[in-house]
Amino acid sequence: MNELPFLKMHGLGNDFVIIDQRKLQINLNKELICRIANRQRGVGCDQVAIILKNPQTDAELVFFNSDGSTSTTCGNATRCIARHLMQDLHKSKLTLTTGNKILTAKDLGQGLISVNMGNPEMEWNNIPISEEIDTLKLPIEGSPTATGMGNPHCTFFVDDVDQIDLENLGPKFENHPLFPEKTNVQFASVLGSSHLRARVWERGVGITLSSGSSSCAVVVAAVRNNLTKKKVVVDLDGGQLEINWQSDGVWMTGETAHSFNGHLTEEFLKI
Repeated sequence: MNELPFLKMHGLGNDFVIIDQRKLQINLNKELICRIANRQRGVGCDQVAIILKNPQTDAELVFFNSDGSTSTTCGNATRCIARHLMQDLHKSKLTLTTGNKILTAKDLGQGLISVNMGNPEMEWNNIPISEEIDTLKLPIEGSPTATGMGNPHCTFFVDDVDQIDLENLGPKFENHPLFPEKTNVQFASVLGSSHLRARVWERGVGITLSSGSSSCAVVVAAVRNNLTKKKVVVDLDGGQLEINWQSDGVWMTGETAHSFNGHLTEEFLKI
């Protein structure tokens, strides 16, 4: 292969290199993924996302964090790819396979995409947690709540998230022994019954401006702790997401942006 085409998209600053492999095959090993994600020597992104054919749905999505590790779910990337596929397939509604879930996505116009992230996991073994405990109040300083949204999450509720040392606390809890697959970490403050402020440390990435699955987990945790209603606006460092926990799953709605298209050169691919 001489060159590899890609799209650069982001959801509220949570940015992705998207490679469409429905008509193209390439061996994307961990080393190459890390180089693509590198912000100095590659394109730069939080995640690399791959679009594959799937006979049961409109497409299958595979996600890799910037450190080369895999992620079963990535909400903002799913919204961005849904926008791309809707334009490509001339559809306003899609079904997408991610991990072991089939997600529904809808185009609401003006760059707004809504995705049903499925029902949250609240049982310890489904998140997963390393031992059988109550996931509402984990035996960790700060009594965070654990939630599974296709990937594990750990949510702390604090008075002021902007006073939190996320750079140091994020990796500490990402690698906590209670989480055998590591975890995404959120610190959230309640601004009202339908309004939260959150900051995110994403496993395998670090501090992110936004995270879709994390926002869903924050709202689920807030509802379980009787802090908010089920329909909530979440203020993130990169903008706002609307989360609506309904009977059919957790719907996430927000802006998407297509930054540019590009090609990885033969020289880059051969390094």
